[in-house]
Amino acid sequence: MAFPYKKILILGSTSGIGLTLAERLIAHGCFVIGAGRRKENLDAFVQKHGEGKAARVEVDIGELEAIPQFVADVIKSHPDLDCVFINSGIQRRSVFSEPESINMEMITEEFAINYLSYLYLTKEFLPFFQAKKDTPTAFIFTSSGLAFAPILRCSNYCATKAALHHWTLALREQLKETSTRVIEIFPPLVQTELHDAKHQPDITGGGGMGLPVEEFADETMRKLLAGDDQIPVGTANIAFNSWEQQRQQQFHKTVEMMKGSGL
Repeated sequence: MAFPYKKILILGSTSGIGLTLAERLIAHGCFVIGAGRRKENLDAFVQKHGEGKAARVEVDIGELEAIPQFVADVIKSHPDLDCVFINSGIQRRSVFSEPESINMEMITEEFAINYLSYLYLTKEFLPFFQAKKDTPTAFIFTSSGLAFAPILRCSNYCATKAALHHWTLALREQLKETSTRVIEIFPPLVQTELHDAKHQPDITGGGGMGLPVEEFADETMRKLLAGDDQIPVGTANIAFNSWEQQRQQQFHKTVEMMKGSGL
């Protein structure tokens, strides 16, 4: 079975990509635990789908020091959890040719949420998954097509996604002999609140830019249920199917070379 997971924790499921995919996975027959900061959105999610199909947990993954306790609480409440889907992310303008516009606290927050929180969460959930041994488990990470090639207006965001992508490639290789899969999704520009004026006031009509979220979900779910480990969507397919393939070939050659040298 290409997608055998039955109970999925989705971090960053209060709106946009996370919420849309949470609802698609429930429709597929999965039980989804929605996680995020906005209590009212989480409550509405459970109310819509019912406690037989959904649960909720409040968390701010930007508070890295709280993640170990969060993970312990989730495992205690849901010992049959078999998939952790980390979708949380923020995007802010970061044009360093205008140094007076750079807020380093915001830069640090963006790096913590988009990259470090994924490492913290994975590190804490891995022993739980490893103890399941032959039971299929998975991590799913939302990366970005900007992990392949950056744009200028949100340079730090692009860097966080590139870091996440490099680490995910290595993690998948490290876990390839285990029952835990590592799946990475590469969205293009998608119509979500990520680009709203509330968060990025320099963009006009940002929430209406890009691929409609339902079209994004169609392609993502098709590839997810087919068993793909890497899921580029929309325009992200262009880079993924060209130079990214060459880069990954070099990555795997380097892995084999390092093994051959005993490193």
